[in-house]
Parts: sequence; C-alpha cells; structure tokens
Amino acid sequence: MSVRILALVGSLRAGSHNRQLAEAAVKHAPAGADIEVFEGLADLPFYNEDIDVEGSVPAAALRLREVAGGSDAFLLFSPEYNGTMPAVLKNAIDWLSRPFGAGAISGKPVAVVGTAFGQYGGVWAQDEARKAAGLAGGVVVEEAKLSIPASLTRFAETHPADDTEVVTALTEIVARLSEKAAPAAA
Repeated sequence: MSVRILALVGSLRAGSHNRQLAEAAVKHAPAGADIEVFEGLADLPFYNEDIDVEGSVPAAALRLREVAGGSDAFLLFSPEYNGTMPAVLKNAIDWLSRPFGAGAISGKPVAVVGTAFGQYGGVWAQDEARKAAGLAGGVVVEEAKLSIPASLTRFAETHPADDTEVVTALTEIVARLSEKAAPAAA
C-alpha cells in the first residue's frame, strides 16, 4: 500500500518555482509514495471560528479537510514573503488544525521544503511553517529540509524536475516522510 502524501504549495502563481518543485516531487516520488498537489488553496476563506461550525463550514475548507484526512503525511512547499510563510499556507494549516487536537493534520508527519530568490532559500518562512504545522498537531520531520536559494537564476532555464541535485534531495525527503508515515498507511 502506498503512502499518500498531500502537497500544499504556498505560492498561488502558476509559474511559481515552488509549484515546479512540487511537480518535481510528484514526478520523482520513490516507489511506495503517492503525492497529490492540492488545488484550491486560493478558494479557502481566512480561518474564522464563526464559520467553522457544523453545517456552515465553507465548501473549500470541507474539501481540504476531506483530502487531508485521507492523507498519511504532508509535504509543504513554502516560498518566503517578507521574511515569513505566505498567508495562504498559514491559512491552510489553520483550517487543518481544527477541531483542536483532532484536525486532519493531527499526528501526521509533515515536511517543509521550498525555494526563494534570496540567498537562504526561504529558511525563515520554512521554519515558521514547521512551527505552525507542529503547533497545529502535525509531527514535523525536522531532518527533512530543503531550502534552495536564488530561485530566479537557478530555475531560469531548468525546471526543478530536471535538476539532479534537487531531484536527489527531494527523493530523499519524500522517502524519509514516507518512512515516518508508513505505520499509519499500513
């Protein structure tokens, strides 16, 4: 049985290097790992406890929770916006954290990777995403990290799926995430 990994991409831009990184993870996922890139983060309203009530939960949030609930692990792709993770990624984590202690992310392995234009590849944003995912109940796989700097130049003419160094690192991260999630998938 394959480990089901849900990928959440913190950039909504169609040509985003983080979206391309997610595509590379899907293309090069090791045997036994099935990665789905979630489409629809742009449709999520900002988390509001007033609308997170049985019978009133927005359809986009229900869909995210349903897909996440059927997943064994999460792979988050975060660029860095003004020194932190994008609001769309934080919002998804917020929706997945509820109900507190029993949300769709609760108890499941989470890895955070990404790329950014700066010299550190979005490290601050990725650290914030790890922190938020852990507080939301996810089991952060701290050793599964990948921060790729200088995205605009590195991926100007090469898709991440064609970058041997990136593919090797992503494959190792997905394998590690799969190992952590394997008991839940069995």
